[in-house]
Amino acid sequence: MANVSVAAEWQLLINRYYRKPELYPMRWKHIDLSRNKVACAPFGGPIAIIRDDSKIVQLYAESALRKLRIFNSAGILLSETVWKHPGGRLIGMSWTEDQTLICIVQDGTIYRYNVHCEVLEPNFSMGKECFEQNVVDCVFWGNGVVCLTEAGKLFCVPDFKQIKPCKLAEVGIGAEELPQCMAVIEPQYTVSGNVEVLLGVGSGIVIVDEDEVRFIDEEKIGGVVLKIAVSHNGRFLACFMHDGRLVVMNTEFRDFFQYQCESALPPEQMAWCGLDSVLLYWDDVLLMVGPSEDSVSYIYDEPVIFIPECDGVRILSNTSMEFVQRVPDSTVSIFKIGSTSPASLLFDALDHFDRRSAKADENLRLIRASLPEAVEACIDAAGHEFDVSRQRMLLRAASYGQAFCSNFQRDHIQEMCKTLRVLNAVRDPEIGIPLSIEQYKLLSAPILIGRLINAHQHLLALRISEYVGMNQEVVIMHWSCTKITASLAIPDAVLLEILLDKLKLCKGISYAAVAAHADRSGRRKLAAMLVDHEPRSSKQVPLLLSIAEEDTALMKATESGDADLVYLVLFHIWQKRPALEFFGTIQARPLARDLFIAYARCYKHEFLKDFFLSTGQLQDVAFLLWKDSWELGKNPMGSKGSPLHGPRIKLIEKAHNLFSETKEHTFESKAAEEHAKLLRIQHELEVSTKQPIFVDSSISDTIRTCIALGNHRAAMRVKTEFKVSEKRWYWLKVFALVTIRDWEALEKFSKEKRPPMGFRPFVEACIDVDEKAEALKYIPKLADPRERAEAYARIGMAKEAADAASQAKDGELLGRLKLSFAQNTAASSIFDTLRDRLSFQGVS
Repeated sequence: MANVSVAAEWQLLINRYYRKPELYPMRWKHIDLSRNKVACAPFGGPIAIIRDDSKIVQLYAESALRKLRIFNSAGILLSETVWKHPGGRLIGMSWTEDQTLICIVQDGTIYRYNVHCEVLEPNFSMGKECFEQNVVDCVFWGNGVVCLTEAGKLFCVPDFKQIKPCKLAEVGIGAEELPQCMAVIEPQYTVSGNVEVLLGVGSGIVIVDEDEVRFIDEEKIGGVVLKIAVSHNGRFLACFMHDGRLVVMNTEFRDFFQYQCESALPPEQMAWCGLDSVLLYWDDVLLMVGPSEDSVSYIYDEPVIFIPECDGVRILSNTSMEFVQRVPDSTVSIFKIGSTSPASLLFDALDHFDRRSAKADENLRLIRASLPEAVEACIDAAGHEFDVSRQRMLLRAASYGQAFCSNFQRDHIQEMCKTLRVLNAVRDPEIGIPLSIEQYKLLSAPILIGRLINAHQHLLALRISEYVGMNQEVVIMHWSCTKITASLAIPDAVLLEILLDKLKLCKGISYAAVAAHADRSGRRKLAAMLVDHEPRSSKQVPLLLSIAEEDTALMKATESGDADLVYLVLFHIWQKRPALEFFGTIQARPLARDLFIAYARCYKHEFLKDFFLSTGQLQDVAFLLWKDSWELGKNPMGSKGSPLHGPRIKLIEKAHNLFSETKEHTFESKAAEEHAKLLRIQHELEVSTKQPIFVDSSISDTIRTCIALGNHRAAMRVKTEFKVSEKRWYWLKVFALVTIRDWEALEKFSKEKRPPMGFRPFVEACIDVDEKAEALKYIPKLADPRERAEAYARIGMAKEAADAASQAKDGELLGRLKLSFAQNTAASSIFDTLRDRLSFQGVS
C-alpha cells in the first residue's frame, strides 16, 4: 500500500512521471505576491520582496514606506530595510551566484544588497545612455544582466564581480516597436563566449551579441514569438507563438515538437522543468507540456512565482513552496504501481521481514542475481526523497539487501546517510534551504557552508564542516569577525575569552586576521590582545605595527630572528619617532641595533654618526669620518682642484681628535694625524705645481714624484716631516732619477757621500731600465763579490761574472750562474773550468 500511496502523488506525462511535493507551508503573513516584485535565488536561496511601484495597490495595515524584505524559502523573515533609493521605478532585481541582491532602477543605477539587507557600496551605473534613455526591461542570468532602454538599445554587465557595462550591437528598432519578449543564452553556452540576447521583434527573432545582429524570419520559426524560455543547458528554446502554440526547438531553430495551448494570450511566466518539459502559467492555471504534445495542468487560486532549478522548478505561492520535478528512475522502479523490479521486490522484502513473513526470503531469492543493482536503486531513491521517513525506509531496505551481497561497496550507504543528514539539516524551515541532492552536488559543500555563514548560521555550518571532514577555519573566522562587530557592548576582556574559546578549536587559525578585523571595527585594545596569541611572527608583526604597538612588534620581530621582520619594524619606527627616542629603542635590543648599524653603514652615515655619538662610541664616529674622507676623495672633483681637499683634511682631523680621546686607539690617532699632514702637503704641492698628481699617493710616491719633477727641496721636506730613513731615501731618489734618465744627477748623488746601503740601489735601478752602460759604472763599486757576479750575469757579461764568483770562492754560485748562461756554450765552459779549479783546491 505504501507503493500505491507514493505513486498516487505522481502525474504521468507521456512515459515520464512528475511529482509536486510541498517543501514548506510559507511562514510569512499578509504577503500577496501579485502586489510585489519578487526575486528568488536558485539552489534554495533567499526570497527578496518589495512592493511593486508600477502597480496601484491598496495598502492595508502596512506603512506607506516601501520596504525591501528578505525571507528564507520557508517564508521566515531574515532582514528588512526601507527602500530609500532615487532613480525612478525599480525595473528588476535578481540574486547573483554569491547571493548578492542586484536591483536596477529606471535610470540605470545598480544597487546591491547582501542577505542582511545591508547596502553594498559603491553603487554602479549602466552608463550615461541608460540614464538618459531609461531602462524599460532587463533579463538576468547567473552573474550578469542585459538591459533594454526606451530607445531600443541593449546594454550588458557580463559579470557583477567586476561591473563594467558594455553596449551590445545596434538592433535598429525604435521606441514604437520594442520587443514583445527578451531572453538570453548565457556566455558559457555560446560559440563566441559572449552573451547572446534573443528578442521577439515584429514577425521574427533577433539575436544580438557584442559584435553583430542576426535576424531569424517568421518562416523559419513559424510565427510571431510572444514569449521565450531558454533551457538551463543553453541548447533548447521554448517559444510561445501569437496563435497559442508552444514550439520547442534547438538553438539552430529546428523544431522538436509543438503544442496547441487553449489560450492565445502569452503566459505570465514560462520556464523549463529540467530538460523534458516546459511550465507555463496564466492567471489561475499552471500547464506542464512535455514531448509528443502531452500536458498536465494544475489549478491555483493564488499567484505563483517560478524558480527554475537544474532538476526542476520550485513554485512559490502566497501559502506554500512546492517543487515540480521528474520522478527519478530509481524511485519509479520502486514505487510505480505494479512494479516487479528488483528494487521494488527488495523494498517489499523489508516490509515482509518487519512483519516476520517468510515472503521476505522468497523475494530475496528471486532477485539474488540483481541484488547489488536493487541496493543501489534504493540508495539513489533515498537521496532524491524530501520526506525523512521515506528516506529512512529506503535506506533500511538498502541495508537489508546489502547484508546478502558479498561484493557490494559498503560505503555507499554511509555516504548517502552523510549527504542526507546535511540536506535534512539545511532543509529545516528555520534554515530554509530546500536543496535536492542534484542541486547539492552541483552547488558543492564548500559553497553551501559559505552561504550558511553569510546567513550567520555559524553553528550549523561548523557542524556540517566537521561532519563532512572540511576545514572549520573559514566558519570560525567568519563567526569571530561577526561576533566582534555585533558585540560592541561586551568588554574587551570578556569578548576575548569568548573568541579564544572558539578559535582554539581550529589549529593554525589566523588570530592576526581576527585581530585586524577588531582593529577595523575600532577595538584596538581587543586587537592587541588577540594578536598576542598569533604564533606566526610574519602575520603578527605587521598587524602590531598597524595598531601602533611598535615596541611589542620590535620585541616579537627580534624574538623570531627574522631579519626582514626586524627591518620592517625598524623602518616603521624610524619614520615615526624622533632620532634620540629611536636610538633608545634599539639600543636595548642587540639584534635590532646590529641590523640598523649594518644598514646605516651602507646608506645613512650621518644618522649613524648621531647614533654613535648618542651612545658614546667616539671611535666608531672617527672611523666613519675617516671613511667619509675617502668617499669624498672618490669624487671626480677631488682630483682636479682644491675645493674638496680642505673638507677632507678637516674630516680626518676630526677623526684624529676623536681617536685621541680614547687610550685604546693611539695608533689610529697617530695615523689620522699623519694622513691629514700628508694630504695638506700634497694639496700644497698640487697648487704649486698645478698638477693633480699628488693627493692620495703614498709618502714614497710623493717623494719620487717631487724628485722626478726636479723639486728636490719639496722631496727633502717630505723626508724630514715623516722621518724617512736614509736607506729608504736613497732607494727612492735613485729610482726617481733613473726613471727620468738623469744620469748625471745620479752619478753626482752617488759621490755625495758613501751610500748607507752601498751601490746596490744604483745597480738595480739601472738594470731595471735596461741601461747596461750606466750599470757598469756602479757594479765594480759593489763590495760583495757575490753581488758583483750576479749583477754582471744579469747584464750578460759571463767572464766578469765568473771572475767575481771565483773571488767569492762559491761553487754553488758558479753553478747557478752557469744555468743562467745555459744557451752560451763558451760561457758555460768558463764556469765549468772555474768550478773544477775550486773543487781541486778543496773549496765547495
